[in-house]
Amino acid sequence: MQYSDQKMVNYQESWSPYLKALYWDKKGDWEKAHDIVQDLESPEASWIHAYLHRKEGDEWNAGYWYRRAGKSIYTGPLDQEWEELWKHFNP
Repeated sequence: MQYSDQKMVNYQESWSPYLKALYWDKKGDWEKAHDIVQDLESPEASWIHAYLHRKEGDEWNAGYWYRRAGKSIYTGPLDQEWEELWKHFNP
Protein backbone atom coordinates (compact mmCIF):
# COMPACT_ATOMS: atom_id res chain seq x y z
CA MET A 1 0.00 0.00 0.00
CA GLN A 2 1.33 3.42 -0.95
CA TYR A 3 1.41 6.40 1.39
CA SER A 4 -1.55 8.03 -0.37
CA ASP A 5 -3.69 4.89 -0.09
CA GLN A 6 -3.38 5.04 3.69
CA LYS A 7 -4.31 8.73 3.88
CA MET A 8 -6.99 8.84 1.17
CA VAL A 9 -9.56 6.33 2.31
CA ASN A 10 -12.58 8.62 2.36
CA TYR A 11 -13.20 11.98 0.74
CA GLN A 12 -13.54 14.75 3.30
CA GLU A 13 -15.38 17.98 2.68
CA SER A 14 -12.95 19.74 5.04
CA TRP A 15 -9.98 19.04 2.73
CA SER A 16 -8.24 21.90 0.95
CA PRO A 17 -9.09 22.36 -2.73
CA TYR A 18 -5.63 20.95 -3.49
CA LEU A 19 -6.38 17.63 -1.78
CA LYS A 20 -9.83 17.53 -3.36
CA ALA A 21 -8.31 17.96 -6.82
CA LEU A 22 -5.75 15.23 -6.18
CA TYR A 23 -8.44 12.94 -4.80
CA TRP A 24 -10.64 13.30 -7.89
CA ASP A 25 -7.66 12.78 -10.19
CA LYS A 26 -6.76 9.58 -8.33
CA LYS A 27 -10.37 8.44 -8.67
CA GLY A 28 -10.15 8.93 -12.45
CA ASP A 29 -12.07 12.20 -12.75
CA TRP A 30 -9.49 14.41 -14.47
CA GLU A 31 -12.13 17.00 -15.43
CA LYS A 32 -13.33 17.48 -11.86
CA ALA A 33 -9.74 17.79 -10.63
CA HIS A 34 -8.98 20.33 -13.36
CA ASP A 35 -12.14 22.31 -12.62
CA ILE A 36 -11.05 22.68 -9.01
CA VAL A 37 -7.56 24.06 -9.70
CA GLN A 38 -7.99 25.99 -12.92
CA ASP A 39 -9.31 29.17 -11.28
CA LEU A 40 -7.09 29.13 -8.19
CA GLU A 41 -4.31 31.72 -8.25
CA SER A 42 -1.49 30.17 -6.27
CA PRO A 43 1.80 28.42 -6.98
CA GLU A 44 0.38 25.31 -5.29
CA ALA A 45 -2.63 25.20 -7.64
CA SER A 46 -0.32 25.82 -10.59
CA TRP A 47 1.76 22.79 -9.61
CA ILE A 48 -1.29 20.53 -9.59
CA HIS A 49 -2.48 22.16 -12.81
CA ALA A 50 0.90 21.36 -14.39
CA TYR A 51 0.71 17.75 -13.26
CA LEU A 52 -2.80 17.38 -14.70
CA HIS A 53 -1.76 18.74 -18.11
CA ARG A 54 1.30 16.50 -18.13
CA LYS A 55 -0.99 13.59 -17.38
CA GLU A 56 -3.22 14.44 -20.33
CA GLY A 57 -0.14 14.63 -22.57
CA ASP A 58 -0.18 18.41 -23.11
CA GLU A 59 3.51 19.04 -22.43
CA TRP A 60 3.47 22.66 -23.63
CA ASN A 61 0.61 23.61 -21.31
CA ALA A 62 2.17 21.63 -18.47
CA GLY A 63 5.42 23.57 -18.94
CA TYR A 64 3.54 26.85 -18.66
CA TRP A 65 1.98 25.79 -15.35
CA TYR A 66 5.25 24.43 -13.95
CA ARG A 67 6.79 27.85 -14.63
CA ARG A 68 3.86 29.56 -12.90
CA ALA A 69 4.39 27.23 -9.95
CA GLY A 70 8.11 28.05 -9.84
CA LYS A 71 8.92 24.36 -10.39
CA SER A 72 11.09 22.48 -12.82
CA ILE A 73 9.25 20.29 -15.28
CA TYR A 74 8.80 16.94 -13.59
CA THR A 75 10.30 14.09 -15.59
CA GLY A 76 9.59 11.13 -13.32
CA PRO A 77 6.60 8.81 -13.46
CA LEU A 78 3.17 10.41 -13.07
CA ASP A 79 2.32 8.21 -10.08
CA GLN A 80 5.47 9.38 -8.33
CA GLU A 81 4.64 13.03 -8.91
CA TRP A 82 1.09 12.45 -7.63
CA GLU A 83 2.55 10.90 -4.47
CA GLU A 84 4.84 13.91 -3.97
CA LEU A 85 1.91 16.27 -4.43
CA TRP A 86 -0.25 14.32 -1.98
CA LYS A 87 2.51 14.29 0.64
CA HIS A 88 3.13 18.00 0.15
CA PHE A 89 -0.51 18.95 0.71
CA ASN A 90 -1.30 16.27 3.30
CA PRO A 91 1.76 16.01 5.56
